[in-house]
Amino acid sequence: MFAKNYGAYRSVIKFRVTMAKQRIIAIVNQKGGVGKTTTTINMAAALTLRNQRVLLIDLDPQGNAATGLGISKSTCKTTIYDVFIDNTPISSAVIGTIVPGLDIVPSHIDLSGAELQIGNRQGRTTILKNAIRGMEYDYILIDCPPSLNLLTINALAAAKSVLVPLQCEFFALEGLSQLLQTVEMAKANINSSLVIDGVMLTMHDKRNKLSDQVATDVIKHLGRAVFKTIIPRNVRVAEAPSFGKPVIMYDPKCAGSKAYMRLGDEILERHAE
Repeated sequence: MFAKNYGAYRSVIKFRVTMAKQRIIAIVNQKGGVGKTTTTINMAAALTLRNQRVLLIDLDPQGNAATGLGISKSTCKTTIYDVFIDNTPISSAVIGTIVPGLDIVPSHIDLSGAELQIGNRQGRTTILKNAIRGMEYDYILIDCPPSLNLLTINALAAAKSVLVPLQCEFFALEGLSQLLQTVEMAKANINSSLVIDGVMLTMHDKRNKLSDQVATDVIKHLGRAVFKTIIPRNVRVAEAPSFGKPVIMYDPKCAGSKAYMRLGDEILERHAE
């Protein structure tokens, strides 16, 4: 079943070509609860520990990325919502975080209705692309909403590559083909240079045979497109957001922290190829 559904999309999963120094990565999965925001936060923190300057853009109306970095949503006077609706310069929404070298553009709950407000606007798919032009960061990571809507299309138009967190559970596989179709559509229509950095397996429970089976199936059919690093299900990773810290700061020695550091290194290695 897996091979039948995903074999047709192997052509979409290509490694990056050589790009300009700045990397803009959209972290995308239309399913919620797969570790997307957790991955974005901790991948960003890991990259800063490798001397990379990182900007995290939160396109998820839930706004959990800011909370996970110790920033109260109530203190965010300017957000990505203002950038989309009022054409506010994105630099006005940038906030420093507790992680040296990591800045964030926070989200807002009103972003959930932005699609209705900008749906008929000319250039609606490239608002974010135009907004971030000239931003001086080594990496710009875009935390996408858990849906394939206009906000996600904006992220795909702005990004140079896509990273897909995939939970090691059976139902997590069901939406992957639709997601790959969306990436293929974006590549064909709005961003011809878009590539997939890789599929990253999250919440892997080594005690669970299903986790192992899902990981085996994904690796078998997507091959080298799957990151070698697998993020384990880890209590410390789950606790860290409530303390407003990436797990790498909350407990640097736990299995989750070590995995995210390996992921950061693997991303840098892939981009150096």
